[in-house]
Amino acid sequence: MDISIVIPLLNEEESLQELHDWIAKVMQSNRFSYEILFVDDGSQDNSWSRITQLSKNNSAIKGLRFQKNYGKSQALNAAFKEADGDVVITMDADLQDSPDEIPELYRLISEEGFDLVSGWKKKRYDSKIRKNLPSKLFNAAARKTSGLKLHDFNCGLKAYKNEVVKSVDVYGEMHRYIPVLAKNAGFRNIGEKVVLHQARKYGTTKFGMDRFINGFLDLITINFLTKFGKRPMHLFGLLGTLVFILGFFASLYIGITKLIKLYLKEPTILITDNPWFYIALTCMILGSQLFLAGFLGELILRSKRKPQRYSIREKLNL
Repeated sequence: MDISIVIPLLNEEESLQELHDWIAKVMQSNRFSYEILFVDDGSQDNSWSRITQLSKNNSAIKGLRFQKNYGKSQALNAAFKEADGDVVITMDADLQDSPDEIPELYRLISEEGFDLVSGWKKKRYDSKIRKNLPSKLFNAAARKTSGLKLHDFNCGLKAYKNEVVKSVDVYGEMHRYIPVLAKNAGFRNIGEKVVLHQARKYGTTKFGMDRFINGFLDLITINFLTKFGKRPMHLFGLLGTLVFILGFFASLYIGITKLIKLYLKEPTILITDNPWFYIALTCMILGSQLFLAGFLGELILRSKRKPQRYSIREKLNL
């Protein structure tokens, strides 16, 4: 199979028929063998009924329906496990991503040898304050920490080699950082393509301040996991050892100073009355805790496999 098109959605029943017809037209005109994998992320409208209806006339349609809303990352993760196409293309269901971009994205992967091609919505039709400015902050921070020179990490329109989507674990709000996850998994040939961005035709945006905050927190997480995800002791153990040594030598200095003053019969105070004693003691306690955190992290990494973070209610043609 040439292409798997993965479409996560939440309450998008109005756009599904038009989106399906547009994709089918592009696929047929280019003679691609394909599948369309819809992931209903706990919609409260008739999105799943619409998907089921569409599947009766197109055997290429497949679907996953979550028990409740788990988020876009979990939707993508579930779909990636089911995708069979040589090239996997993700896009949003709100018609802001154009299916006409699919043939060129497919060519870049299949002929140019890219592992991943990320769309860049150079000209956007979103609110500048509500979405454009936060997106620019996200992208600037992601470029700085990841080393990937992409302009639009959060663009839903992306193309991947099949082995890329099988190698990444997407959770939390990590969907916007899939290129970083792919790079960390060893896929270095990552490109970018300017794509058309269309104004939303149906429904309302799902973007809010909670996603803005969670996105930055996930960026910190992914930066930490990139460097220390498989060796937490290298960070916590090192910090713990340094802090403990600092506290130990500080307490040693306080004790030696006390003994010298007693020997010379100079006036002195109780060690427990010296504020530096408590600073030294705190450093030793914190150092021990940091070291233990690294040790526990190593144990956790070697324990049980990661649990599934979503519950699938129904499957369609899978």
